[in-house]
Amino acid sequence: MVNIGLVGYGYWGPNLARNFSRHSGCQLFGICELNPNRAITAKQDYPGALVVTDYLDLLKLDKIDAIVIATPVGSHFRLAQAALLAGKDVLVEKPFTATVHEAEQLLELAKQKSRIIAVDHTFLFTGAVKKIKEIIDSGEIGDILYIDSVRVNLGLFQNDVNVIWDLAPHDISIINHLINLDPVAVTAVGISHTNSKIEDIAYVHIEYAGQLIAHLHLNWLSPVKIRRTLIGGTNKMIVYDDMDASEKVKIYDKGIVVNNQLETSDIHKIIVDYRTGDMVAPKLNNAEALSAEVDNFISCVRNRETPLVDGLAGLRVVKILEATQKSIENKGMRIEFT
Repeated sequence: MVNIGLVGYGYWGPNLARNFSRHSGCQLFGICELNPNRAITAKQDYPGALVVTDYLDLLKLDKIDAIVIATPVGSHFRLAQAALLAGKDVLVEKPFTATVHEAEQLLELAKQKSRIIAVDHTFLFTGAVKKIKEIIDSGEIGDILYIDSVRVNLGLFQNDVNVIWDLAPHDISIINHLINLDPVAVTAVGISHTNSKIEDIAYVHIEYAGQLIAHLHLNWLSPVKIRRTLIGGTNKMIVYDDMDASEKVKIYDKGIVVNNQLETSDIHKIIVDYRTGDMVAPKLNNAEALSAEVDNFISCVRNRETPLVDGLAGLRVVKILEATQKSIENKGMRIEFT
Protein backbone atom coordinates (compact mmCIF):
# COMPACT_ATOMS: atom_id res chain seq x y z
CA MET A 1 0.00 0.00 0.00
CA VAL A 2 1.13 3.53 -0.81
CA ASN A 3 0.42 5.90 2.08
CA ILE A 4 -0.68 9.39 1.03
CA GLY A 5 -0.41 12.66 2.90
CA LEU A 6 -2.72 15.40 1.54
CA VAL A 7 -1.96 19.08 2.12
CA GLY A 8 -4.98 21.34 1.72
CA TYR A 9 -8.66 20.48 2.19
CA GLY A 10 -10.24 23.52 0.55
CA TYR A 11 -11.67 23.63 -2.98
CA TRP A 12 -9.80 20.81 -4.78
CA GLY A 13 -8.47 18.85 -1.82
CA PRO A 14 -11.72 16.97 -1.11
CA ASN A 15 -11.81 15.68 -4.71
CA LEU A 16 -8.26 14.39 -4.39
CA ALA A 17 -9.03 12.88 -0.97
CA ARG A 18 -12.07 11.06 -2.35
CA ASN A 19 -10.14 9.49 -5.20
CA PHE A 20 -7.08 8.50 -3.18
CA SER A 21 -9.25 7.04 -0.40
CA ARG A 22 -11.10 4.86 -2.92
CA HIS A 23 -8.00 3.55 -4.67
CA SER A 24 -7.26 -0.06 -3.77
CA GLY A 25 -3.50 0.47 -3.94
CA CYS A 26 -3.17 3.27 -1.43
CA GLN A 27 -4.34 4.68 1.88
CA LEU A 28 -5.18 8.29 2.68
CA PHE A 29 -2.98 8.28 5.76
CA GLY A 30 -2.98 11.96 6.74
CA ILE A 31 -4.45 15.37 5.91
CA CYS A 32 -2.96 18.77 6.74
CA GLU A 33 -5.36 21.74 6.83
CA LEU A 34 -4.72 25.13 8.45
CA ASN A 35 -8.34 26.27 8.57
CA PRO A 36 -9.89 24.87 11.79
CA ASN A 37 -13.36 24.44 10.30
CA ARG A 38 -12.02 22.69 7.20
CA ALA A 39 -9.84 20.48 9.43
CA ILE A 40 -12.94 19.42 11.36
CA THR A 41 -14.70 18.63 8.09
CA ALA A 42 -11.72 16.57 6.92
CA LYS A 43 -11.79 14.56 10.16
CA GLN A 44 -15.51 13.96 9.80
CA ASP A 45 -15.12 12.87 6.18
CA TYR A 46 -12.12 10.61 6.88
CA PRO A 47 -12.14 9.52 10.53
CA GLY A 48 -9.43 6.96 9.84
CA ALA A 49 -6.95 9.60 8.63
CA LEU A 50 -4.61 11.61 10.81
CA VAL A 51 -5.66 15.27 10.52
CA VAL A 52 -3.03 17.87 11.50
CA THR A 53 -2.48 21.61 11.19
CA ASP A 54 1.32 21.46 11.07
CA TYR A 55 2.79 20.28 7.76
CA LEU A 56 5.91 18.99 9.49
CA ASP A 57 3.75 16.49 11.36
CA LEU A 58 3.07 14.79 8.03
CA LEU A 59 6.63 14.99 6.71
CA LYS A 60 8.18 13.39 9.79
CA LEU A 61 6.01 10.27 9.44
CA ASP A 62 8.06 7.53 7.80
CA LYS A 63 4.88 5.67 6.88
CA ILE A 64 3.86 8.39 4.41
CA ASP A 65 5.27 7.65 0.95
CA ALA A 66 3.91 10.57 -1.07
CA ILE A 67 2.63 14.08 -0.49
CA VAL A 68 -0.25 15.53 -2.51
CA ILE A 69 -0.35 19.35 -2.54
CA ALA A 70 -3.69 21.13 -3.06
CA THR A 71 -2.92 24.64 -1.83
CA PRO A 72 -2.57 28.12 -3.45
CA VAL A 73 0.19 28.29 -6.06
CA GLY A 74 2.33 30.63 -3.95
CA SER A 75 2.93 27.80 -1.47
CA HIS A 76 3.62 25.02 -3.99
CA PHE A 77 7.39 25.47 -4.14
CA ARG A 78 7.94 25.58 -0.39
CA LEU A 79 5.70 22.58 0.31
CA ALA A 80 7.02 20.47 -2.57
CA GLN A 81 10.63 21.28 -1.72
CA ALA A 82 10.13 20.21 1.89
CA ALA A 83 8.46 16.98 0.77
CA LEU A 84 11.29 16.10 -1.60
CA LEU A 85 13.89 16.86 1.05
CA ALA A 86 11.98 14.51 3.38
CA GLY A 87 12.24 11.74 0.78
CA LYS A 88 8.60 11.81 -0.34
CA ASP A 89 7.22 11.56 -3.87
CA VAL A 90 5.02 14.52 -4.78
CA LEU A 91 1.87 15.35 -6.73
CA VAL A 92 1.28 19.11 -7.08
CA GLU A 93 -1.99 20.79 -8.05
CA LYS A 94 -1.86 23.02 -11.16
CA PRO A 95 -0.15 25.32 -11.86
CA PHE A 96 3.07 23.57 -10.84
CA THR A 97 4.82 26.63 -9.39
CA ALA A 98 4.59 30.43 -9.42
CA THR A 99 7.81 30.89 -11.45
CA VAL A 100 9.99 29.05 -13.93
CA HIS A 101 12.93 29.25 -11.52
CA GLU A 102 10.96 27.47 -8.80
CA ALA A 103 9.90 24.71 -11.21
CA GLU A 104 13.48 24.18 -12.36
CA GLN A 105 14.67 23.96 -8.76
CA LEU A 106 12.09 21.30 -7.93
CA LEU A 107 13.02 19.26 -11.01
CA GLU A 108 16.69 19.33 -10.03
CA LEU A 109 15.91 18.42 -6.42
CA ALA A 110 13.65 15.54 -7.46
CA LYS A 111 16.47 14.23 -9.66
CA GLN A 112 18.99 14.50 -6.82
CA LYS A 113 16.68 12.69 -4.40
CA SER A 114 15.46 10.13 -6.95
CA ARG A 115 11.89 11.16 -6.20
CA ILE A 116 8.84 11.21 -8.47
CA ILE A 117 7.17 14.55 -9.05
CA ALA A 118 3.84 14.83 -10.90
CA VAL A 119 1.55 17.75 -11.72
CA ASP A 120 -2.24 17.68 -11.50
CA HIS A 121 -3.27 18.49 -15.08
CA THR A 122 -6.43 16.42 -14.84
CA PHE A 123 -7.79 17.10 -18.33
CA LEU A 124 -5.04 15.00 -19.88
CA PHE A 125 -6.69 11.96 -18.31
CA THR A 126 -10.15 12.59 -19.76
CA GLY A 127 -11.55 10.29 -22.40
CA ALA A 128 -12.04 13.30 -24.67
CA VAL A 129 -8.42 14.46 -24.66
CA LYS A 130 -7.18 10.89 -24.98
CA LYS A 131 -9.36 10.40 -28.06
CA ILE A 132 -8.26 13.72 -29.61
CA LYS A 133 -4.62 12.76 -29.06
CA GLU A 134 -5.26 9.42 -30.74
CA ILE A 135 -6.93 11.12 -33.73
CA ILE A 136 -4.14 13.67 -34.18
CA ASP A 137 -1.38 11.06 -33.86
CA SER A 138 -3.09 8.89 -36.48
CA GLY A 139 -2.77 11.71 -39.02
CA GLU A 140 -6.51 11.73 -39.69
CA ILE A 141 -6.89 15.51 -39.47
CA GLY A 142 -3.62 16.23 -41.29
CA ASP A 143 -1.30 19.06 -40.26
CA ILE A 144 -2.68 21.25 -37.48
CA LEU A 145 -3.25 24.84 -38.58
CA TYR A 146 -4.68 26.37 -35.42
CA ILE A 147 -6.07 25.69 -31.96
CA ASP A 148 -8.71 28.10 -30.68
CA SER A 149 -9.94 27.72 -27.10
CA VAL A 150 -12.62 29.47 -25.05
CA ARG A 151 -12.74 28.88 -21.29
CA VAL A 152 -15.15 31.32 -19.63
CA ASN A 153 -17.58 31.39 -16.72
CA LEU A 154 -18.89 33.68 -13.96
CA GLY A 155 -16.19 33.36 -11.25
CA LEU A 156 -14.56 31.89 -9.27
CA PHE A 157 -12.52 35.04 -8.58
CA GLN A 158 -9.11 34.24 -7.09
CA ASN A 159 -7.23 36.38 -4.60
CA ASP A 160 -3.72 35.24 -5.47
CA VAL A 161 -3.66 34.64 -9.24
CA ASN A 162 -5.27 36.17 -12.31
CA VAL A 163 -7.60 34.49 -14.80
CA ILE A 164 -4.64 33.27 -16.90
CA TRP A 165 -2.92 31.45 -14.05
CA ASP A 166 -6.29 30.06 -12.94
CA LEU A 167 -7.77 28.83 -16.23
CA ALA A 168 -5.04 28.75 -18.89
CA PRO A 169 -3.06 25.83 -17.35
CA HIS A 170 -5.88 23.55 -18.51
CA ASP A 171 -5.70 24.68 -22.14
CA ILE A 172 -1.92 25.04 -22.28
CA SER A 173 -1.38 21.56 -20.84
CA ILE A 174 -3.85 20.11 -23.36
CA ILE A 175 -2.16 21.89 -26.27
CA ASN A 176 1.32 20.82 -25.13
CA HIS A 177 0.09 17.24 -24.84
CA LEU A 178 -1.62 17.18 -28.23
CA ILE A 179 1.08 18.74 -30.40
CA ASN A 180 4.21 18.26 -28.25
CA LEU A 181 5.81 21.46 -29.55
CA ASP A 182 7.33 24.35 -27.67
CA PRO A 183 6.13 27.82 -28.76
CA VAL A 184 8.39 30.44 -30.28
CA ALA A 185 6.52 33.48 -28.91
CA VAL A 186 3.50 34.59 -26.91
CA THR A 187 1.42 37.76 -26.78
CA ALA A 188 -1.20 38.49 -24.13
CA VAL A 189 -3.55 41.25 -23.06
CA GLY A 190 -5.72 41.36 -19.97
CA ILE A 191 -7.72 43.72 -17.82
CA SER A 192 -9.01 43.91 -14.25
CA HIS A 193 -12.49 45.14 -13.36
CA THR A 194 -11.97 45.05 -9.58
CA ASN A 195 -9.84 46.94 -7.09
CA SER A 196 -7.53 43.93 -6.79
CA LYS A 197 -5.74 44.75 -10.08
CA ILE A 198 -5.92 41.02 -10.86
CA GLU A 199 -6.89 40.44 -14.50
CA ASP A 200 -10.31 38.79 -14.84
CA ILE A 201 -10.43 38.78 -18.68
CA ALA A 202 -7.48 37.88 -20.90
CA TYR A 203 -6.60 36.86 -24.45
CA VAL A 204 -3.47 34.83 -25.12
CA HIS A 205 -1.91 34.35 -28.57
CA ILE A 206 0.72 31.60 -28.88
CA GLU A 207 2.94 31.21 -31.96
CA TYR A 208 4.69 28.02 -33.04
CA ALA A 209 7.16 27.27 -35.80
CA GLY A 210 5.63 27.31 -39.25
CA GLN A 211 2.04 28.54 -39.53
CA LEU A 212 0.58 26.98 -36.38
CA ILE A 213 -1.03 29.36 -33.89
CA ALA A 214 -3.10 28.94 -30.73
CA HIS A 215 -5.47 31.44 -29.18
CA LEU A 216 -6.99 31.34 -25.68
CA HIS A 217 -9.98 33.38 -24.50
CA LEU A 218 -10.20 33.40 -20.68
CA ASN A 219 -12.91 35.15 -18.68
CA TRP A 220 -14.31 35.19 -15.13
CA LEU A 221 -17.10 37.60 -16.11
CA SER A 222 -19.07 35.53 -18.61
CA PRO A 223 -22.83 35.01 -18.09
CA VAL A 224 -22.45 31.46 -19.40
CA LYS A 225 -19.93 28.69 -18.83
CA ILE A 226 -18.13 27.66 -22.02
CA ARG A 227 -15.38 25.06 -22.36
CA ARG A 228 -14.82 24.71 -26.10
CA THR A 229 -11.73 24.08 -28.24
CA LEU A 230 -11.51 24.13 -32.03
CA ILE A 231 -8.67 22.30 -33.74
CA GLY A 232 -8.26 22.97 -37.44
CA GLY A 233 -6.33 20.58 -39.63
CA THR A 234 -5.52 20.42 -43.33
CA ASN A 235 -7.79 17.37 -43.71
CA LYS A 236 -10.38 17.56 -40.95
CA MET A 237 -11.36 19.67 -37.95
CA ILE A 238 -12.21 18.82 -34.35
CA VAL A 239 -14.62 20.51 -31.95
CA TYR A 240 -14.06 19.63 -28.29
CA ASP A 241 -16.94 20.86 -26.11
CA ASP A 242 -16.45 19.79 -22.52
CA MET A 243 -19.94 21.05 -21.61
CA ASP A 244 -21.61 18.65 -24.04
CA ALA A 245 -22.63 15.64 -21.99
CA SER A 246 -23.19 13.27 -24.90
CA GLU A 247 -20.85 14.34 -27.73
CA LYS A 248 -17.80 16.09 -26.28
CA VAL A 249 -15.67 15.40 -29.37
CA LYS A 250 -16.87 15.91 -32.92
CA ILE A 251 -14.76 15.35 -36.04
CA TYR A 252 -15.80 17.38 -39.07
CA ASP A 253 -14.74 16.40 -42.57
CA LYS A 254 -14.55 20.06 -43.56
CA GLY A 255 -11.82 22.26 -44.92
CA ILE A 256 -10.58 24.35 -47.80
CA VAL A 257 -8.53 23.70 -50.90
CA VAL A 258 -6.47 26.63 -52.15
CA ASN A 259 -5.69 26.73 -55.86
CA ASN A 260 -2.00 27.57 -56.11
CA GLN A 261 -1.85 27.05 -59.87
CA LEU A 262 -2.30 30.73 -60.76
CA GLU A 263 -0.81 32.74 -63.57
CA THR A 264 1.49 35.63 -62.67
CA SER A 265 -1.17 38.08 -63.81
CA ASP A 266 -3.63 36.58 -61.30
CA ILE A 267 -1.32 36.89 -58.31
CA HIS A 268 -3.82 39.01 -56.36
CA LYS A 269 -6.64 36.53 -56.83
CA ILE A 270 -7.31 33.79 -54.30
CA ILE A 271 -9.22 30.74 -55.44
CA VAL A 272 -10.53 28.68 -52.55
CA ASP A 273 -12.71 25.60 -52.78
CA TYR A 274 -14.70 24.49 -49.73
CA ARG A 275 -14.94 20.84 -48.76
CA THR A 276 -17.87 19.64 -46.67
CA GLY A 277 -18.32 16.06 -45.52
CA ASP A 278 -19.73 14.13 -42.59
CA MET A 279 -19.50 14.77 -38.87
CA VAL A 280 -18.52 11.89 -36.58
CA ALA A 281 -18.78 11.84 -32.78
CA PRO A 282 -16.56 9.00 -31.53
CA LYS A 283 -17.39 7.00 -28.44
CA LEU A 284 -15.38 8.10 -25.40
CA ASN A 285 -14.28 6.52 -22.17
CA ASN A 286 -16.35 8.32 -19.52
CA ALA A 287 -14.35 7.18 -16.49
CA GLU A 288 -13.54 9.98 -14.03
CA ALA A 289 -10.34 11.70 -15.10
CA LEU A 290 -9.10 12.32 -11.56
CA SER A 291 -9.47 8.63 -10.77
CA ALA A 292 -7.30 7.78 -13.79
CA GLU A 293 -4.75 10.39 -12.71
CA VAL A 294 -4.59 8.97 -9.19
CA ASP A 295 -4.15 5.48 -10.61
CA ASN A 296 -1.27 6.69 -12.81
CA PHE A 297 0.44 8.40 -9.87
CA ILE A 298 0.11 5.39 -7.55
CA SER A 299 1.42 3.07 -10.27
CA CYS A 300 4.42 5.34 -10.85
CA VAL A 301 5.20 5.52 -7.12
CA ARG A 302 5.06 1.75 -6.86
CA ASN A 303 7.05 0.98 -10.01
CA ARG A 304 9.33 4.07 -10.03
CA GLU A 305 8.11 5.16 -13.45
CA THR A 306 7.69 8.61 -15.02
CA PRO A 307 4.13 9.97 -14.64
CA LEU A 308 2.11 10.95 -17.69
CA VAL A 309 2.25 14.55 -16.42
CA ASP A 310 5.65 14.87 -14.78
CA GLY A 311 7.51 17.90 -13.47
CA LEU A 312 8.89 18.69 -16.92
CA ALA A 313 5.35 18.92 -18.31
CA GLY A 314 4.51 21.25 -15.43
CA LEU A 315 7.56 23.39 -16.19
CA ARG A 316 6.55 23.74 -19.87
CA VAL A 317 3.19 25.14 -18.78
CA VAL A 318 4.73 27.56 -16.27
CA LYS A 319 7.12 28.88 -18.93
CA ILE A 320 4.17 29.94 -21.07
CA LEU A 321 2.25 31.34 -18.10
CA GLU A 322 5.24 33.42 -17.01
CA ALA A 323 5.69 34.76 -20.55
CA THR A 324 2.01 35.73 -20.80
CA GLN A 325 2.29 37.62 -17.51
CA LYS A 326 5.33 39.48 -18.81
CA SER A 327 3.46 40.34 -22.01
CA ILE A 328 0.48 41.73 -20.08
CA GLU A 329 2.71 43.80 -17.82
CA ASN A 330 4.31 45.26 -20.94
CA LYS A 331 1.01 46.14 -22.64
CA GLY A 332 0.87 43.19 -25.01
CA MET A 333 4.55 42.98 -25.94
CA ARG A 334 5.48 39.95 -28.02
CA ILE A 335 7.62 37.73 -25.78
CA GLU A 336 9.96 35.34 -27.61
CA PHE A 337 11.21 32.08 -26.13
CA THR A 338 14.93 31.40 -26.31
